[in-house]
Amino acid sequence: MSASEPQIVIITGMSGAGKTVVIQSFEDLGFFCVDNLPPTLLPKFLELMKESENKMNKVALGMDLRGREFFDDLFTALDDLANSWVVPKILFLDADDSALVRRYKETRRVHPLAPSGLPLEGIKMEREMLEELKGRAQIIYNTSQSSPRELREKILKEFSVNKQSIFTVNVMSFGFKHGLPIDADLVFDVRFLPNPHYVEHMRPKTGLDVEVSSYVLKWTETGQFLEKVIDLLTFMLPQYKREGKSQLVIAIGCTGGQHRSVALAEYIGHHFEKEYNIAIAHRDMERRKDQQA
Repeated sequence: MSASEPQIVIITGMSGAGKTVVIQSFEDLGFFCVDNLPPTLLPKFLELMKESENKMNKVALGMDLRGREFFDDLFTALDDLANSWVVPKILFLDADDSALVRRYKETRRVHPLAPSGLPLEGIKMEREMLEELKGRAQIIYNTSQSSPRELREKILKEFSVNKQSIFTVNVMSFGFKHGLPIDADLVFDVRFLPNPHYVEHMRPKTGLDVEVSSYVLKWTETGQFLEKVIDLLTFMLPQYKREGKSQLVIAIGCTGGQHRSVALAEYIGHHFEKEYNIAIAHRDMERRKDQQA
């Protein structure tokens, strides 16, 4: 399947079978995702998709069908679109009754079709309602024995253009004086290193300047720090990727985010750029360059 070929996937199936994980996986693949779209809006949505001029050519729609009228609307829409410019593909998520009951007990949720009864009653009712829709599905996944990570990997393998998991390592510099990045997975504090701020002619510059980066990198403690951090990340990054994480944010912080953290974020990011999809950002580099970094 080519990257430009339009795709629309309808995600449905048994409640508790993993729809949330699947929708998140499609989001990681760059799909435009909408959850709980009423079937009556499906033709209109495809019309908007066509008019977007390939800006929205990969779409995943979650449909939680719990009423007879919803089924009728969906089947009518699918029949009308049988010869359309793009035919929706149905992905049906299923699981054994025992697995679904166990999940409802673990999460302490009530089944939507049996809010005051036993989960199994709602599961049996839903399975009967979904029988015809399951028969129309092009792809059926039974998630009874699948962990969220395994289900995610299955989606990535089936629908990724390059058939490889997407894993991006974001290396960010920041200044502690401006607050911790709320989206950081790993944070390294480099305020113990010699500070170029106290070298007057370097004060207005940043860690992107060769003179500043050379100053930061020349110290023995900097070399030891980088050796240990790179060794740690060399071990950790493949583990995060294997676990199914789509991105990792590594934050390097100094006082103001202008000198030391910038130089080290650049160094660490470029060190791994041949192995991973690397994105380097400097959150606070342009803030008050004349103050301590």
